[in-house]
Amino acid sequence: MDEKIAPHLEELTRALGDLEKTGIRGEFEKLIAFRVPPDVAKESILRKFGRNRVLKVKDLSANLRNLELTGRIMDLGEKSIRPREGAQEGPYKLYTGVLADETGSVLFSSWKELPGSIGDVINVKNAYIRVWQNRINFSIGKQSLVSKVSDSVLPPLSELSGSQPKKLIDIGNADFSVDTVVCVLQLSHREVLVKGRQARVITGVFADETGRLPFTAWIELPGIDIGSIIRIKGAQVRIFRGMPSVNILSSTKVSLVGPEEARKLAFTFESAAKDPIPIKIEEIDSRDSIFDVAAVGNVVSVRPGSGIITRCPECSRVIQKGNCRVHGKVEGMRDMRIKAILDDGTGSMSVMFPRDLVESIYGKTLEEAEQLMFSDVSKDVVYEDLRRFLTGRYLAVRGNSSKGEYGISFVAEKAWVPDNDLEVRVVELLRRLGPDEEDGQDRNSQVSGGGIELA
Repeated sequence: MDEKIAPHLEELTRALGDLEKTGIRGEFEKLIAFRVPPDVAKESILRKFGRNRVLKVKDLSANLRNLELTGRIMDLGEKSIRPREGAQEGPYKLYTGVLADETGSVLFSSWKELPGSIGDVINVKNAYIRVWQNRINFSIGKQSLVSKVSDSVLPPLSELSGSQPKKLIDIGNADFSVDTVVCVLQLSHREVLVKGRQARVITGVFADETGRLPFTAWIELPGIDIGSIIRIKGAQVRIFRGMPSVNILSSTKVSLVGPEEARKLAFTFESAAKDPIPIKIEEIDSRDSIFDVAAVGNVVSVRPGSGIITRCPECSRVIQKGNCRVHGKVEGMRDMRIKAILDDGTGSMSVMFPRDLVESIYGKTLEEAEQLMFSDVSKDVVYEDLRRFLTGRYLAVRGNSSKGEYGISFVAEKAWVPDNDLEVRVVELLRRLGPDEEDGQDRNSQVSGGGIELA
């Protein structure tokens, strides 16, 4: 047995029992065969087959199974679902509504009648999460166990109904309506096509002391501009590719925060506008997604699919042998990308570098890389050259992260070599080794490293 895999199989056995009888080992080995890292494969198996995990609403995320949640029913309705043609059973009843606890509220659907009504507290076991229209839905299946519990375990209905202002870092996939106080970091107007008609919308970025999120306003925002500090009530949260954004609709209330109140806030426009400080990858891994985050680490692998690729001119998907899976046979466009694994010692993540960053990091334009490809008999010559050039390099990246079943996906918007990189890392290494090793070094020696901006 591979010594790298053995500890993960032992942990799975302790958590789930005999892996051979249940077929779980086969599932694990299938993920490994697809080059999923062992620790990520283990977490995926535990999410899929693990025992009930007791969670709060704020902890809910996509692809979770075997959940236990206690919540108060805030809204409840039912509708009939017509059976498929030829089905022997039906019609079915689907119960939908909102469950809430002290950490937030979430939409739910249930295929079984609930032992309670609006205002009652229920405990649900063996539930799961599904994503519907880019939004998390707490799903109660026919095998789920639902029971009514004491009313005192959660705050009263009136308290849960009153939406508490949220910091941007706390807005997640389970939220569908939020109140918040933020400053406007970026703002622009653009025309979009909605149901065949042109509409003018405002897009930009909000910020507070905890982070940033993109926003879209479908109404005019008179008197509000970059630098304004505003209060928002009843904004809709939309999810796109795992990333939440704030959606301001006609029902949303937006007002300017006065100077006196603004001075009491934990942030100013100037402090919120500062570049993000790099954080550990383990912290990025602890969240479903983070907008505009920075990290630093070593490139430990350049993955297949890096180098020169061909994209569909209609949808920009990568095409194979001139065929797009959506638009069929197309005349592709050349592009270049890097898919790398960045590791900082606390965790690892997959980082995607688009063409402009690839050209800066690699030092070759797309045209120069094409010349290299045409002059060599191997179609993988650019990929192999990128592997030799990048593997082991220490880089800082800035962009957006999202977490899926197979770990973190990070789309880089900037990349650079950190200033004084070598000096800082040597000092940190000596500190970790301890005073004995440090005493043996020449403390008068100077180690220097220059910073080179790549993008």
